[in-house]
Amino acid sequence: MGDDFILHTIDDISIKIASIAIKSLLYELCHIPSFGLVCPISSGSHKDMDCFTFIDSSSSLIRSFILCAKAGFTNLSYEEIFKNIRLIGKDGERDMFHSTLGVNTHKGSLFILGILSAAISRCIYEKKDFFYIKYIVQEMTKGLTSRELLNLNNTSKLTHGEDIYIKYDIKGIRQEAEEGFPIIFNHSLKMYENFSNKSNNERLTHTLIAIMQHCMDTNIIYRNGIECLYIVQNKAKSIIQSRNITEEKQRKIDELNTYLLENNISPGGSADILSATIFLYEIKRTFFKNNEIY
Repeated sequence: MGDDFILHTIDDISIKIASIAIKSLLYELCHIPSFGLVCPISSGSHKDMDCFTFIDSSSSLIRSFILCAKAGFTNLSYEEIFKNIRLIGKDGERDMFHSTLGVNTHKGSLFILGILSAAISRCIYEKKDFFYIKYIVQEMTKGLTSRELLNLNNTSKLTHGEDIYIKYDIKGIRQEAEEGFPIIFNHSLKMYENFSNKSNNERLTHTLIAIMQHCMDTNIIYRNGIECLYIVQNKAKSIIQSRNITEEKQRKIDELNTYLLENNISPGGSADILSATIFLYEIKRTFFKNNEIY
């Protein structure tokens, strides 16, 4: 395995995967400017949480990620694995809410990283290449949107994602999972890898912006409406198209940050994708060489 880390058992593998998941959540917390998100020096557009809330929340999820990774290291069908990790995820949500006194800090990340933890473990179990993870995710979540969204009605108690589906026919992170997280595999992972020679902060900042230009961020839609999302996407796209680090590009970055803060906007869905991007980058570096399993 990579990084001189010797893994012998399912416990070794699961603990390593989970530790990388927690590391990814903490990295995502640390970029400045925050773009309306929580960071070490600001609560961004969130009045009910700060960086310590995020640390408490991240720490509470270690058990869930270990169990999701263990659940994937099996010859059960992909569908059965997904059913099992959904139950683990519900327990993880309870742990998170207990640690944050009821504040939703990482529900989206738990969903994404839980699925990926199981898919990565199954990929290792099958001795497949890195990009087979995407296929496993697609197979695990096949039919998810039709099962969980098509029979909703607006009289029942809805999650934010379900409410947005009824209003806008946007399937959010469920569709992203069904498609194998294409934003990560087609865009953000490449960006994160290309910025490996930059500072961690610059790398995180530019990868987040790259994600924001593509992400149908349901957190923005729920809090600020669909038109606001389009404005944010266009501002992010303009920054990415600037390419070179220039005064003009920095001005646009500052303007985007100010716009998000002044309008109480939080691109939480993009933040979830960022932590998953960091996660997959570190997983690739640890378990794979030239995309093949060590």
